[in-house]
Amino acid sequence: MSHVVIIAGSPSKRSRLTGLTDYSSQKLTEAGITVEVIHVVDLPAEDLVQARFDSSFIRDALAVVEAADAVIVATPVYKASYSGVLKLFLDLIPQEGLRGKLTLPLVIGGSIAHLLAIDYALKPVLAALGGRHILGGVYAVDQGIERLDDGKFVLSADVTTRLDRSLDELILTLEKDGITISQNQVSLLDKSI
Repeated sequence: MSHVVIIAGSPSKRSRLTGLTDYSSQKLTEAGITVEVIHVVDLPAEDLVQARFDSSFIRDALAVVEAADAVIVATPVYKASYSGVLKLFLDLIPQEGLRGKLTLPLVIGGSIAHLLAIDYALKPVLAALGGRHILGGVYAVDQGIERLDDGKFVLSADVTTRLDRSLDELILTLEKDGITISQNQVSLLDKSI
C-alpha cells in the first residue's frame, strides 16, 4: 500500500490551505492510500528555528517524510514565495531527502498574480532536495475555497476539478510498477553504480 505525507506549511490550521489538504487527504484515503499530515505549525517553534535535529518532534516528522512514497507540499503564498514556516521545515529535510518520491505542490494565494510561485519558488527547492518527479501542482485563489462556520471548507468546482486531476495523476503514478522507486531500491541503485 502506498504512503503519502502532506506537509502543511501554513502558520494557521484555519487557513483556506487546510481546505486543499483535507480534500486531498480524503481523496487519497478513499483510493486506499495511507496518508499522514504534518502541520508544521504544530512542531515546536524553537526546534524549527534552531534546527534541532536531536528534537524528538523533528526526528519523528522527518521519519514520516523518509517513509513516504510521495510528498504533497502545501503552502500559502506570502510575498511571492512559500511560507517561512514551510521553509524552516524544508531546511531540516536532508539533502536528497525527497529522492525517489513523487512530489505534488499545492499553493494558495490571494490572487492569480502569484501563480508562478509554484515554478519559481517552490519547485526549485523540491528539486534541490532530490525531487525529480515533481507533478504540475495546483494553485488556488482564496476565493475558490469557502470556510464554513463549523470549521470545514467547500472548494469551488474549478479548484475541485484541478485538484482531482492532480491527485488522480499522483494515484495512477503510485499504482504503476517501476515509476516510484522506494528508498530501499534507491540504496541498491546507489551501491550498484
